[in-house]
Amino acid sequence: MRTLLIIGTGDIARRALPLLLPHWRILALTRRPETAAQWRQLGAQPVPGDLDDARSLERLAGIADAVLYTAPPPDSGRIDPRMRKVLSRLAKTPSLPQQLVYISTSGVYGNADGKWLDETAPLRPTSPRACRRVDAERALRSFAIAHGSALTILRAPGIYAAERLPLTRLLNGTPLIDAAEDSVSNHIHADDLARLCVAALQQPRGGIRVYNACDSQPLPVGEWYDKLADTLGYPRAPRLPRAVVQQQVSPGLWSFMAESRRLCNARLLRELPGCLRYPTVDELLRQL
Repeated sequence: MRTLLIIGTGDIARRALPLLLPHWRILALTRRPETAAQWRQLGAQPVPGDLDDARSLERLAGIADAVLYTAPPPDSGRIDPRMRKVLSRLAKTPSLPQQLVYISTSGVYGNADGKWLDETAPLRPTSPRACRRVDAERALRSFAIAHGSALTILRAPGIYAAERLPLTRLLNGTPLIDAAEDSVSNHIHADDLARLCVAALQQPRGGIRVYNACDSQPLPVGEWYDKLADTLGYPRAPRLPRAVVQQQVSPGLWSFMAESRRLCNARLLRELPGCLRYPTVDELLRQL
């Protein structure tokens, strides 16, 4: 049985784990003892290490046939030093991973003023957060090309699930942009994203492949929140002119609200079929 190293033990990796265990021996990089105990109980073998401490990553060299990387970059800067540390360590041995799967973000495209984008669209990040993801993608590409590893990049938009809904914004009455000026975005259910990770690891295809890891229904941001409020019986958030909303929300939140794009997922549907159980947000709303 081949060995898979999971770097990033958050929600998506946890959802993917039961689907991976029948096919892989799982190693999980963990920083805290309590996290290691949880993953051991779930069936994985913890590997102690801290992405911000290069020396603690020395044991990663040569231990896995494939890597699923779901960890985020740091919260500041325009590069991802965590990714660079990991790849530097992985390259220290002739026994390199043959496959790499990375969850990136659709934010790497920047603002497209609502236009449709496929995976060939240029990367135009407008926030430091997105710049860090572009840096990580480029580092992975360089590693894959230099060492002949297969690489899959999953560019995910807003991730949601019944347990990951933006309820605080609804409860706080955080304003939304007027419909006439609103941004458009896609979403991805957390379970679907986990299935995409598993499917990417099962692909026989070599080389580098990028996917818009998203659903099939771009929505105006305000429409998504209105649907959610109506389903749960919450008051709808107030709608204000775009310039007014920018003044009233934090810069971090505005960086998400300001960008508008429609993502085409035709490549994903064609090459990783059967992963989208939630092709629109309406499937989850009906369950709720």
